Amino acid sequence: MATAIPSSAAEQFFLERFGLGPALLEPIVGGAIARRADYADLYFEFRTAQSLSLEEGIVKTASTHIAQGVGVRVVAGDKTGYAYSDDVTVESVRLAARTAEAIAAETNAQRAVAVRETGPGHDLYALARAPIETALADKVDLLNRIDIAARRHDPRIKNVLASIGVEQKLVLIVTSGGLVVGDVQPLVRLSVTCIAEDGGSRQHGSYGGGGRVEFGFLLEGDRYLRFTRAAADQAVRNLQAVDAPAGTMTVVLGPGWPGILLHEAIGHGLEGDFNRKKVSAFSELLGKPVASPLCTVIDDGTLRNRRGSLNVDDEGTPTGRTVLIEKGILRGYLQDRLNARLMGMPLTGNGRRESFAHIPMPRMTNTFMLAGDSTADEIIRSVDRGLYAGYFGGGQVDITNGKFVFSANEAYLIEGGHITRPVKGATLIGNGPDVLKRIGMVGNDLQLDEGIGTCGKDGQSVPVGVGLPTIRVDGLTVGGTQTAA
Repeated sequence: MATAIPSSAAEQFFLERFGLGPALLEPIVGGAIARRADYADLYFEFRTAQSLSLEEGIVKTASTHIAQGVGVRVVAGDKTGYAYSDDVTVESVRLAARTAEAIAAETNAQRAVAVRETGPGHDLYALARAPIETALADKVDLLNRIDIAARRHDPRIKNVLASIGVEQKLVLIVTSGGLVVGDVQPLVRLSVTCIAEDGGSRQHGSYGGGGRVEFGFLLEGDRYLRFTRAAADQAVRNLQAVDAPAGTMTVVLGPGWPGILLHEAIGHGLEGDFNRKKVSAFSELLGKPVASPLCTVIDDGTLRNRRGSLNVDDEGTPTGRTVLIEKGILRGYLQDRLNARLMGMPLTGNGRRESFAHIPMPRMTNTFMLAGDSTADEIIRSVDRGLYAGYFGGGQVDITNGKFVFSANEAYLIEGGHITRPVKGATLIGNGPDVLKRIGMVGNDLQLDEGIGTCGKDGQSVPVGVGLPTIRVDGLTVGGTQTAA
């Protein structure tokens, strides 16, 4: 294992709060390994989360939630036993370990494991002041300032919904390989939704951002004002929007948050569990062309202060930079320990879980497409008639075939090589692998999203990042209420 940056804050916290030291952990994790078991780990968590929300000019809710617990996993072949407890005592950990062992291996053989303390291989979010330490009054004040700024920005803004989420999570991971690693993970998220009304028409716009940053990040350079104005402008602009055309046409995706389409329609299909079970549209295609030669797709959990970044994943593996698609060729999958071992592939640091009550699985961190050579203007000028999608709302994807449906919160017509009228009600319908092959131009303007992404899979949610340069997709189905010319 690579030499680690000393980071004992989490280890010291769990030792002082729960009395969990090496002398106690060695026999517990060792006892979780039975004759027929291959691997075991303990995942300790202490999380403090604070949320505030504003609506109709009033901060209506403010809450602080504290959760603690331990999850114990025992793996035998492709069989996993998992048990957890929110009572972090030596006896509860032993009971959870025996339960997980019984599920996975049904035997009582035990052995001791010498554990060694180490730290993450990198330190991506060392902060002078944890965001959870910011005074509640300062957070309430920020929400009130957002409400005032949005209403002053345009009199048609009739309501503002804003929320702040702040989190501090301490984790400690102990493995049967003898690893003990801890991490302290901060997180901040600001979301702003503006509702505009005019002449009986009512539209909304949303924006936001954050990351593993100090609370002051939202104030730097009036960042919160930029988020607020973007949400207000989107809502007001949609008041004048025409009905979206329907049919097959050229679609240009803007940089940044539109990378959520890449995440959902393509990224999930590159996670190891789906490919090991051969239910992904990308199964058994390693080394083969799956996209336009213009496409290189990366998952990188090592980007400093990003929402999707981690020093170590939730199995204690250092995060890394994984090339998924290189110039159109499929190069790799995202792996956790179980699927990497069963597939005979290297770990990528993508074993993630929502909390101690959840089993880890392969998940994305920050997923994006690398920049190309074209300018955004060149891409727009190359389209005689089409659609420009600048911001997305929700979407759905079927992992087995890659089919997706996404709604565009902010979209415009492209006419004669120029972005013209805003449209409403646009949905993009397609197939992830097929869309990759239809990418005709890739811009030189790669942007990562502002830091608002949350990914759901099998009932678990984790923070993620996405990114995209401006790209042109030739021949994508647009759902709307107006027939394309």
